[in-house]
Amino acid sequence: MASNLRRLFGVTLGGLVLALMMACSPLKMLNALTPDGTFDKTEGIAYGDDPRQKLDVYVPRHPAANAPVVVFFYGGSWNSGSRSDYGFVGEALASRGIVAVLADYRLYPQVRYPLFLEDNAKAVAWTHEHIRQFSGNPQRLYLMGHSSGAYNAAMLALDPGLLGAVGLSPHDLSGWIGLAGPYDFLPIENPDVRPVFFWPNSPPQSQPINHVSHGAPPALLIASRDDNLVNPTRNTAGLAKKLREAGVPVRDFYFSRTGHATLVATLSRPMRGLAPVLDEVAAFVKDPPTQ
Repeated sequence: MASNLRRLFGVTLGGLVLALMMACSPLKMLNALTPDGTFDKTEGIAYGDDPRQKLDVYVPRHPAANAPVVVFFYGGSWNSGSRSDYGFVGEALASRGIVAVLADYRLYPQVRYPLFLEDNAKAVAWTHEHIRQFSGNPQRLYLMGHSSGAYNAAMLALDPGLLGAVGLSPHDLSGWIGLAGPYDFLPIENPDVRPVFFWPNSPPQSQPINHVSHGAPPALLIASRDDNLVNPTRNTAGLAKKLREAGVPVRDFYFSRTGHATLVATLSRPMRGLAPVLDEVAAFVKDPPTQ
């Protein structure tokens, strides 16, 4: 009975927050409702010379020795977004004993593919080199992203050249997590995304699904069944199928009460009743699948 009441309260609160989000900035609302007692935050660390090449580190308030580390990349069609908008993600991961790194990166029109991926790789290299100073274990390093950020995580995990350029390899990753990611989207339909990938001459090597190979790190792929922006059947299910065919360990989940944007919002405390995304992420980081 108590668990049912908690579930009902979570759903009701989630519905109330959804209504409030319609009237103001959704991400600001989620951050305003995010507690700060679960983590210590170091912000504005430069991993490069450009003003956009900065990151924040969220450390659990009482971290375990050699805590796992997740580098998170936000979405925004590669033309918008800020790490400051996703404090609720840092809190969510820290609340589960995970050191979280939230990185900004250059966006269109300042850069196009693949330069933003080079920024992402530099952020991962900084994390690998320095995260022990924040109680994190670089040998338990994961990438995670939502929407276009999930694409970024996928490319770093699947295309060895990107991490290779900064002295790392996909083998240095314990796994990667994609939320509502576009992994197979040529020809590009979204007019905002077309110039990022040089449409109509978008290179096939820009697609994560074309980089799948045996030996890639384990993956956790999560999508919303009713996602009307990134087709979950073509992208999430399609990539999961190809990974399995290559012998890569993968878990994939599809939730019904979320959409493209609310999938990442379920990491926030007010929205967690909509889907167990945080539970699946924490379980994956604790015990990633093996062949």
